[in-house]
Amino acid sequence: MSKKVVTFGEIMMRLTPPANKRFIQADKFNIIYGGGEANVAISTANYGLDSYFVTKLPENPLGQAALNEVRRFGVKTDFVARGGIRLGKYFCETGASQRSSNVIYDRAHSAIAEASSSDFNWNEIFADADWFHVTGITPALSDNMADITIEAVNKASEHGVKVSCDLNYRAKLWSREKANQVMSEVMQYVDVCIANEEDAEMTFNIKSGSNIEKGELNIEGYRDVAQQLIDKFDCELVGSHLRESYNASVNGWLVVLFDGEKFVQSEKYRVYIVDRVGGGDSFAGALIYSQLTGKSLQETAEFGAAASALKQSIPGDFNHMTLSEVEEVAGGPGSGRVKR
Repeated sequence: MSKKVVTFGEIMMRLTPPANKRFIQADKFNIIYGGGEANVAISTANYGLDSYFVTKLPENPLGQAALNEVRRFGVKTDFVARGGIRLGKYFCETGASQRSSNVIYDRAHSAIAEASSSDFNWNEIFADADWFHVTGITPALSDNMADITIEAVNKASEHGVKVSCDLNYRAKLWSREKANQVMSEVMQYVDVCIANEEDAEMTFNIKSGSNIEKGELNIEGYRDVAQQLIDKFDCELVGSHLRESYNASVNGWLVVLFDGEKFVQSEKYRVYIVDRVGGGDSFAGALIYSQLTGKSLQETAEFGAAASALKQSIPGDFNHMTLSEVEEVAGGPGSGRVKR
């Protein structure tokens, strides 16, 4: 029987100017659907896991379009609540070279932000589930979503479901103080924490020694970050992708994992970015698959790094790489040569 993975969060409409144009130049936008937990569900479904995405969507054509988008890639939507009036949106100006990407949110009063506890039957949702994944974005949407997220991780723990959380701090959604307060409660139930050095610092004031603004990495410093997270929240595994930002178009990319005893890092990839959105989520999906299928810590790091590096070669939020394609790069040169 396939392992059952549940993810919970918001799916939004992303509006992006074509051809790397700036907002001020745009006379049209490309429409893409995505969101942290939906992106993870797509990845785990691609790898053959029984993947469920839980959210709330408006009962209108835009809500249906978002629902259809995850369904067509094999994600199950049995527990999606319907209601509310808005599908969350955001505008994303894709950066290039020395010009950074820019995001403007238009997600206030979205259907999920105004959801209530009664929209989700967690006992039913977690029946026979093996893994539950959420991010720090979901409780940042509103006070009631913070409460619902805490209820969800609590229920998952009661059902014996492994819980992972990607801290994913978003300064445009809440303050550091609010994030610390809410995520400290969420983390009481988390087994696997995904947090880059910026997330750890902004949420819990845990520092790695990296210069985030300059895109410099301190890999041994991250080990100390992971140890502090384990000490503070009793996690069994902490990990992250680490991005070395040469500019908006070219990044160094690797994965590090620490289980309290063993610290591993993956091969580092030089990534020429097509679309960086969803890179971290594709790592989370790969980590979940790897842990549910018995991969070693080093194998998990290599698979996660390959999956997330490959994702950034694909436009959109979702990672459309197959299991065999990721494994080929994780176990080989990843040269990108034409297959004939």
